[in-house]
Amino acid sequence: MNSPEIQKLISGFRLFREKYFQGNESVYEKLSSTGQNPKTLIIGCSDSRVDPAIISSASPGEIFVVRNVANLVPPYEANLGFHGVSAAIEFAVVNLKVENILVLGHRQCGGIRSLFTAPVSEENGFVQQWMKIAEPAKNSVLKKFPEASEDTLCRKCEMESIITSLSNLRSFPFVSAALASRPLTILGIYFDLELGQLFSYDETSAEFKEISL
Repeated sequence: MNSPEIQKLISGFRLFREKYFQGNESVYEKLSSTGQNPKTLIIGCSDSRVDPAIISSASPGEIFVVRNVANLVPPYEANLGFHGVSAAIEFAVVNLKVENILVLGHRQCGGIRSLFTAPVSEENGFVQQWMKIAEPAKNSVLKKFPEASEDTLCRKCEMESIITSLSNLRSFPFVSAALASRPLTILGIYFDLELGQLFSYDETSAEFKEISL
């Protein structure tokens, strides 16, 4: 507990109590007694610069969030195992019955860049294995832009991997069932953290378009 960074987090919690919790106890009492009822699941990246709650200015209990390296959705697998992301999606769709699912990608994603550079993770380690989910996106980008720079390839792949994840989402039986039986919106969102812009994937035109604010 003597670490300066840990002390900073504790001070941050003190500020949270003073600024947000005190005076709003009723909100947290309600969330505690009645449980959560978020309408939106956001699948975001573990990147410390891209916090879905901060980006969306969400209130407590408003969004259900799962974060992982490169905000990827794995394809559905029937075999039982340790599928953390799949479990979170299942809980959100089946138990919470969310009305929206957002795959939130972003610029300068280290996971995506590792597809185009020598990996800094353990050889045959967890990160390298996880990023195989985005291989179809990488191959698609290399085919479309064979002469592009590494930065351009990464940016294009950051977006293309969102499309791959949207496709993988629909491979889950409970997602397909929800889409067929009740209102459920699935969106791909891209956050340009350098310019502070949001883009949404338009399935009709197969393009990412800037969201007007």
